[in-house]
Amino acid sequence: MRALERSASIERHPERTLPRLIESVASAHAARPALIGTDGGYTYQALTEAMRRYARWALSRGLKAHDVVGLYMENRPEYLALWLGLTSVGVTVALLNSQLSGEPLAHSIASVRPRCVICSAGLAAALLPLRERLAPLPLWVHGAGDSALPRLDVDALQHSCAPLTDGEGTRATLADRALCIYTSGTTGLPKAANVSHRRLLQWSQWFAGLMDVSPADRMYDCLPLHHSVGGVVAPGAALVCGASVVVRERFAARSFWSDVRASGCTLFQYIGELCRYLLASPPVPEEQAHALRIACGNGLGGDIWERFQRRFRIPQILEYYAATEGNFSLYNCEGRVGSLGRIPPFLAHRVSVALARFDPERAAPLRNAQGRCERCAIGEPGEALGQILAGQQATQFEGYTDAAASAQKVLRDVFAPGDAWYRTGDLLRQDAQGFFYFVDRVGDTYRWKGENVSTTEVAAILAAQPGVEEAAVYGVAVPAQDGRAGMAALVVGEGFDLAAFADGVVRELPVYARPVFLRLMPALRRTGTFKLAKQGLADEGFDPQRVTDPLYVIAAGATRYEVLDAPRQAQLQRGTLRL
Repeated sequence: MRALERSASIERHPERTLPRLIESVASAHAARPALIGTDGGYTYQALTEAMRRYARWALSRGLKAHDVVGLYMENRPEYLALWLGLTSVGVTVALLNSQLSGEPLAHSIASVRPRCVICSAGLAAALLPLRERLAPLPLWVHGAGDSALPRLDVDALQHSCAPLTDGEGTRATLADRALCIYTSGTTGLPKAANVSHRRLLQWSQWFAGLMDVSPADRMYDCLPLHHSVGGVVAPGAALVCGASVVVRERFAARSFWSDVRASGCTLFQYIGELCRYLLASPPVPEEQAHALRIACGNGLGGDIWERFQRRFRIPQILEYYAATEGNFSLYNCEGRVGSLGRIPPFLAHRVSVALARFDPERAAPLRNAQGRCERCAIGEPGEALGQILAGQQATQFEGYTDAAASAQKVLRDVFAPGDAWYRTGDLLRQDAQGFFYFVDRVGDTYRWKGENVSTTEVAAILAAQPGVEEAAVYGVAVPAQDGRAGMAALVVGEGFDLAAFADGVVRELPVYARPVFLRLMPALRRTGTFKLAKQGLADEGFDPQRVTDPLYVIAAGATRYEVLDAPRQAQLQRGTLRL
């Protein structure tokens, strides 16, 4: 009910975007800390002044409403101040994945056709090799470094921090696109999802209500700011209430609890993999001597839920299900262990979700003789679909910058002539009480370390390594691990060197996309229509009883693949080999 109350008035004020709301909040909480980083931060007054300077910088460079700017930066308070300022004058900011480099980064930039790209000084070295391909795209750097790029942070200080006047640029409205947030989707390279100002405000106000955020709260945010959860949901829910956000560059299990305690955090945004890392860490005194009152996030498996909550004395777990580009969400406000939540009866008329029977051969919902999909029975897994209803903004699918990719995510004539439904790409099941549970991803994507990994993208990079003739990539289940770890079946020939291959993998793929397991095969299996028969490979996984081909594994933090021998197999089964 709090979430409904906070979001009820959004549509009545189309000009009140998230940046403008934060400015309004700052008038009542000027001296309170808004963003707290490791090496500095902003009070609410300082944050609004920085936003105004960045907005004026954008206008001074000729940027206007609907232009796109790429932002390539590590987690830090300036990241949020930058995109809030730029989007306030109608500019769309594309949140580039700071873990990408090379071809995936070049593709991500090209897919949004930006007017310029802003990078941090620490990431300039990864961006500069692409400069010739991006020319004549202007590049700006934020912070001191070795590059000769112009300094945005220095230039922005030349601009006024006073409130913008009506004659300065075009103020954004709820209907305007604010961000492009990348998602791997089901196939291919990263796709840029369109995110409107309406959705930013809806996410922020909704989660502020769910967590009952007050100015006294502090949110611990160590998730990537280029994602919708770490970059919008966690900070947005705090900032619309005058609360503080503790921004950390990355998650560190060793120092997590001491940092949470020292920073006085009361809220914590998680992903399931992070919770598993904490459970696997040695006990420390601070893990029960903190001020956390709620942990909110997604992917907390039912097998560790109660252990996690009990060991770390978390008063409340708020698990939810959502997707950056999705048109519906689920919230487990009742604490049902392992569940994604359910749709309360009083919201059923606003949110229409269905589980459709799924055809794994076609990687699509089944169609009957009449061409219609069929709803799953209780307990039966099926693909989750969200209905797109005319005239209801909350149910719309805003799509990607790629129109063809957008079209593939919408099913039509599903249960009735003329209806339209958004495809999640997730298999869920529902119990008799209406609670939903996650089963698996569908298609050519698996989820690992909180990221959706495209098998097509990874296979293309592996196949380009010296000596690799063919590559098939798929996800495999690992004991005591969330999601599926990447595994690659390779056909190799002359010139293949395992150490050199590992160097290429580490150099060209982010940590979450690197295959954890390798299988060297004389030939890849194919179907009668010449498609790779990956399902059989995934079913066999790395089971030594079913696989006689050479198997290798790379542990967390390692840069070399090691033989997956009996001792390492035993470690995997016990859950003691960190991946």
